Amino acid sequence: MFDNLIETKAKKEKSAGGTVLSVVMHVAVIAMAVYVTGRNVAEAIEEARDEKVDFVEVKKEVVPDEPPPPPPDVVVAPPPPKGFQVLTAPVNIPDVLPEIDLSKRVTNEADFSGKGVAGGTSTGVVGGVPQPIQNDQAYFEFQVEKQASSAPGSPGPSYPEMLKSAQIEGEVLASFVVDTTGRADVRTFKVLKSTHQQFTDAVRRALPQMRFLPAEVGGRKVKQLVQQPFTFAIK
Repeated sequence: MFDNLIETKAKKEKSAGGTVLSVVMHVAVIAMAVYVTGRNVAEAIEEARDEKVDFVEVKKEVVPDEPPPPPPDVVVAPPPPKGFQVLTAPVNIPDVLPEIDLSKRVTNEADFSGKGVAGGTSTGVVGGVPQPIQNDQAYFEFQVEKQASSAPGSPGPSYPEMLKSAQIEGEVLASFVVDTTGRADVRTFKVLKSTHQQFTDAVRRALPQMRFLPAEVGGRKVKQLVQQPFTFAIK
């Protein structure tokens, strides 16, 4: 019929320039997308770094302390007996008069009557509990029931040879404390009177070897401050 067919739409030939342009545009779009994505990620990381972190302190559970133990029962001291006070003999006798304090309570003479129970007071209770005797307390001669005395066979001081050959006699009056074992406490030795220094030295040397019968109060052995003369005489 027809020797020649009519083409309804002619095909356009693609040029090389259009292909290059298309590739460049696609690359540019991809690069832009990568850039934007990377920037968003960097900003997100930076924001995460700048984010303020608040530390919450966890309070420890407070365990209440154990309640303090109840106070011990109050022990009421027994009433003092009706009796008298016992003076304590000073071991070291002061050579200076102490100052008088007028604010202190005046001593009640009735507490030193010597009647009743030792360690009590004149206003004490009949049948009260007496105070225990202190072993460290030294008593005077008038305070004890049985005075300290020299034990039989106790050695005495030796006569100094120089004074004996010179026919010199003398005496030493000394004070010292005799303890509950019957020994003299040489630390309390004091010379009250002496006619010669050699006599004093003889008594001082012999005192540690001397033995005594200790004083007693209420059937118990106590310390006593004694004054004993030592006579040196040529027979």
